[in-house]
Amino acid sequence: MASRFSSQSSVALVSNHYDNFPSTQGDDVLDSARRDNNSSSSSNNINRDRDSDTASFSNYGGGNATTGSTVATTTSMAYLPQSAVLCELRHEAFEASVPTGPSDSGIVSKWRPKDRMKTGYVALVLCLNIGVDPPDVIKISPCARMECWIDPFSMAPQKALEIIGKSLRNQYERWQPKAHPKVQLDPTVDEVKKLCNTCRKHAKSERVLFHYNGHGVPKPTANGEIWLFNKSYTQYIPLPISDLDSWLRTPSIYVFDCSAAGMIVNAFQELHDWSASGSAGSTRDCILLAACEAHETLPQSDEFPADVFTSCLTTPIKMALKWFYRRSLLLTDTIAWNVLPHGLFQRLFRQDLLVASLFRNFLLAERIMRSANCSPISHPMLPPTHQHHMWDAWDMAAEICLSQLPSMVEDPNSEFQSSPFFTEQLTAFEVWLDHGSEHKKPPEQLPIVLQVLLSQSHRFRALVLLGRFLDMGPWAVDLALSVGIFPYVLKLLQTTTPELRQILVFIWTKILALDKSCQVDLVKDGGHTYFIRFLDSLETYPEQRAMAAFVLAVIVDGHRRGQEACIEAGLIHVGFASAWESCGKISQTAQMVGLQADAPAICAPLLLVPQPEVRASAAFALATLLDVGGDVCRDGATGDDECYDDEKVRAEISIIRSLLSIVSDGSPLVRAEVAVALARFAFGHKQNLKSIAASYWKPQSNSLLNSLPSLAHIKATGSGYINSNQYVPHASIVSSQIGPLTRIGSDNSSMVRDGRVSTSSPLTTAGIMHGSPLSDNSSQHSDSGILNDTVSNGAVNHSRPKSLDNALYSQCVLAMFTLAKDPSPRIASLGRRVLSIIGIEQVVTKSVNSAGSSGHPGDPKTSSPSPSVAGMTRSSSWLDMNAGHLPFRTTPVSPPRLSYLTGIRRVCSLEFRPHLMNFPDSGLADPLLGSVSSSGGTEHSLLPSTIYNWSCGHFSKPLLTVPDDTEEILVRREEREKFALEHIAMCQHSSVSNLNNKIADWDTKFETGTKTALLQPFSPIVVAADENEQIRVWNYEKDDLLNGFNNHDFPDKGISKLCLVNELDDSLLLVASCDGSIRIWKDYTVNGKQKLVTAFSSIQGHKPGVRSLNAVVDWQQQSGYLYASGEISSIMLWDLDKEQLIHSIPSSSDCSVSAMSASEVHGGQFTAGFVDGSVKLYDVRIPEMLVCATRPHTENVERVVGIGFEPGLDPGKIVSASRAGDMKFLDMRNLMAPCFTIKAHRGSLTALSVHRHAPIIASGSSKQSIKLFSLNGEQIGSIRYHLTIMGQKISPVSCLAFHPYQLHLAAGATDATFSIYADDNTLAR
Repeated sequence: MASRFSSQSSVALVSNHYDNFPSTQGDDVLDSARRDNNSSSSSNNINRDRDSDTASFSNYGGGNATTGSTVATTTSMAYLPQSAVLCELRHEAFEASVPTGPSDSGIVSKWRPKDRMKTGYVALVLCLNIGVDPPDVIKISPCARMECWIDPFSMAPQKALEIIGKSLRNQYERWQPKAHPKVQLDPTVDEVKKLCNTCRKHAKSERVLFHYNGHGVPKPTANGEIWLFNKSYTQYIPLPISDLDSWLRTPSIYVFDCSAAGMIVNAFQELHDWSASGSAGSTRDCILLAACEAHETLPQSDEFPADVFTSCLTTPIKMALKWFYRRSLLLTDTIAWNVLPHGLFQRLFRQDLLVASLFRNFLLAERIMRSANCSPISHPMLPPTHQHHMWDAWDMAAEICLSQLPSMVEDPNSEFQSSPFFTEQLTAFEVWLDHGSEHKKPPEQLPIVLQVLLSQSHRFRALVLLGRFLDMGPWAVDLALSVGIFPYVLKLLQTTTPELRQILVFIWTKILALDKSCQVDLVKDGGHTYFIRFLDSLETYPEQRAMAAFVLAVIVDGHRRGQEACIEAGLIHVGFASAWESCGKISQTAQMVGLQADAPAICAPLLLVPQPEVRASAAFALATLLDVGGDVCRDGATGDDECYDDEKVRAEISIIRSLLSIVSDGSPLVRAEVAVALARFAFGHKQNLKSIAASYWKPQSNSLLNSLPSLAHIKATGSGYINSNQYVPHASIVSSQIGPLTRIGSDNSSMVRDGRVSTSSPLTTAGIMHGSPLSDNSSQHSDSGILNDTVSNGAVNHSRPKSLDNALYSQCVLAMFTLAKDPSPRIASLGRRVLSIIGIEQVVTKSVNSAGSSGHPGDPKTSSPSPSVAGMTRSSSWLDMNAGHLPFRTTPVSPPRLSYLTGIRRVCSLEFRPHLMNFPDSGLADPLLGSVSSSGGTEHSLLPSTIYNWSCGHFSKPLLTVPDDTEEILVRREEREKFALEHIAMCQHSSVSNLNNKIADWDTKFETGTKTALLQPFSPIVVAADENEQIRVWNYEKDDLLNGFNNHDFPDKGISKLCLVNELDDSLLLVASCDGSIRIWKDYTVNGKQKLVTAFSSIQGHKPGVRSLNAVVDWQQQSGYLYASGEISSIMLWDLDKEQLIHSIPSSSDCSVSAMSASEVHGGQFTAGFVDGSVKLYDVRIPEMLVCATRPHTENVERVVGIGFEPGLDPGKIVSASRAGDMKFLDMRNLMAPCFTIKAHRGSLTALSVHRHAPIIASGSSKQSIKLFSLNGEQIGSIRYHLTIMGQKISPVSCLAFHPYQLHLAAGATDATFSIYADDNTLAR
């Protein structure tokens, strides 16, 4: 099970992210994760190598069996696949919701204050009256005398007053250099009034600080008055707080350093009624700091300065040293973050630098002054912090440091031992990381971790721990930003320390995945150059380069200055292959630079790499090079030909051809980017594309397909092989999807034959196509009106580019049709939106006799059918152009007939209005434009990139740890492996006599009978489907219907096969349709909770004249391969881990494949049966792939309806059955040896199933019988009758399926009956 998570990119990231860090600074957890990942990778490689070795030594061509048996001496674990696929983030909810891009609103507003504040002016009022004590104060002796650390009695009073005032001004300037402090010494009321009015006038909307020192005047009065002087200093003059408030207004902050300062706070509260209604009106931003309560007097002990409160606020370090502390700023910030609500913390400690400094120091003042029985107060009121346990930690740290001073004084050469405080706090934070989570109390050490970043000796460890914390999720990033991480990590981008580069890139990736607004700060400080240099480094791993590219992508996303800065810094020329994808939303200048750097040639090879994310990124990057038809012309010219030079045309042709090669890529993520690219192309070439699209539906005498100049070119492109390991389907856009797109109903033979529109087709009847150009003489008028109109309504106004080759336009239109019929609903929606650009809209009506509506009582609620596209029709449409602002309308369509009638209608040009965007189900075209800027630009109106949004979601997820349920998954897998191995042994040694013990039967309520079924290996669950692709899931022990849903809502129905993917883990349900479409579902056993994991078309193109593909599909878990064929001349080999077509194996036969089976134990090996009765064995691990071929069914040449490998490790023994009823037992290693034949049924064999491990084979007949055979051809039993009193015969058999590890046989019939049989050892239900 080591390889269970080998495909997880999150774990792979760990192995590279810290590899180059010094070992002395390493992290044990990260090292452990790296070791685990390496072990996983090795296990996965061993598993793949084992299969390769087996292929190398196996002897298929007539060798003796001894060699084969020697190779087959493998452990029983060979029966159990060790790999899992489709487990990445992109598979979790692609269809339901794509992860959004970085946010610049919502959660980020919690850490970034909406109104950043600055204290612009400071008014300092000192009422000291040196030498004269206030009448209400009785001083002790000795008494506190220091004011601003100056002894006022050491010099003349006036000089001392001036020096104290200057010192206080300097202290505030250290905290806020641009605060403009203004001092008034022993002032009068008029002087204070003038000072306040002046400060408010110049500060405007900024905050004003008012500092009042009343040590030389009486205490404030109970009415809230402070005392000043008259001009002659013979009287104390009261100043009401109401007057002071009216002069300063808000925003403001007051510092009152005097005895009974709480009186003033109480007066403010009464003035503004804070106690009753909180902060109200204009007073909501008024902050108060007072030295003591209303009943308290300032400390007079000479161990403190007289202005101890002011000293704590303005000179905290000096004050702390006086009181046995050092570097307390760090501590107070941490305490505040732990005790204050986050909103209040943001307001007091992050909004205003000066306010934050004062409040940090206020906590120190509370700690010191409470020791003197004095309680500083504030508004907003803070909870008590003087007894917080963090103070104890600092007491100990300070004592450890200071205790070394005597020894250092005695011996100057003695070494000073640093305080262990930082190390201990980082260790405590690390312990929290090991056990904490989003739902637990946040780590109280987080502010300390940020402060420790300033210490070079602890910086690396702090960054690593911070990275682990941010990796826990967006909530952790938001929490760190709220604490104040941003300025620290922004400053660190100026460092050149190499070991910090990787972790800094990781941290910034996490930040920008959450908050896009940081792009402005990064560019302002030149931080983008750090990531460009990192991207250019040769020592970085791909995962790290991807992170740097993502950071740069966010920097340029919608940020013009960021785009220009990155271009100026040479981003496009630095590591172009990985850098260009970060410049997806850049300007015309960047587009020109990219073309000059030969971007198409560099990015095109990336479209073929194994990783879907890289392919999608390459498609995204190429799409940005396509011009959307902007009005930027050379030399100011506006003509079509003058806008596009030949070089740009050649580049655009190259880009489009490259993108067309992946229009049927196996990953929806990639196809979504192709749709976005085609949308951009359609904007720039919509007139030409409209012309091509219009020609598709005009009545023509020759074949419709022959009218497309592109198809001849496509068919002549050759095999499509680029190299031996990669297949690019040049003709992929001419797929089975196009057939249904050009007809109205699959069963209406008068519609379209061989691409020709019949004159009796409803396409050409006026009853259906009312107002259509096909039914009147308006065609020429309609086409010319639409194609030549340059409608300009102010929304979009583009110049028309130079026309390209019509063949290329035809291929693009066909690609758009392919996307509109994509098996993935999300991609199909994008495809229809692209078609709407060229004037084609969807016309939807639903069948009265829809298969999805034939529900029965008690059935689970099926998913509601969504609009589907079964055909493309053309009708006239018109737009009321009155004032250019009315919504467009289409002419009515006549009522539908009793079948699906769908199609595509022509609409007027593309200048849709934003108010039409909110009606996706209106029946009108789903417009592409969402909003248009006033300048007429369309950059923000195009389809959004899926890969960019997905990347944001990807980097927001935990990347350094495996999911929390890993242990549970491992335990469950071990239990299943144990169960499987035990039952495999039982099956291998069983002696089956008959399976006549019916343990379950019920009515499926399938109107067309059961077409295919499977039994789950580890639970009593059976999944069945009918011809209409209705899927139903039962618990056959409880006879409960667990779920039921439609595989899709397209009208063309037909099921091919059901398979289980990842059966040893959380299994997925693979559903193959007859047209080759593959849809894979998760949570399919839960009522109404099924989710589509991925979907793609497994068959690329088909033989000329073939109307039905009759796809044949099988899945092989050992290799992760999906094999698909049908009415085509090749067998498609898909790697579901890569989500990519890796081979197209020529079938070397004029006949089509009719049956296929993949080996359960030998990865890469499969066998195929053909319509002419021939059988072939393939092994994709050998160069020639085709191992051998034979034609055993020669007596009655009928198609092979069933084929399978005999149980066991022998790679060459096969059982094949034809529709004529003969069953052949073949040894493909030795074709010279005679094979023996069983006449199982006479011309009526309809189903064959070979047990995976037990020596038993079952065949079913349309003549109402099931026969059981041993591996030597002996019939060991039969089932003909229901075990009821009446003994009624069973219905004609349509499908058979064995349980993988038990002797259970599921049998479906052409009617609604379904039964499960077991051996006699199994108790009946």
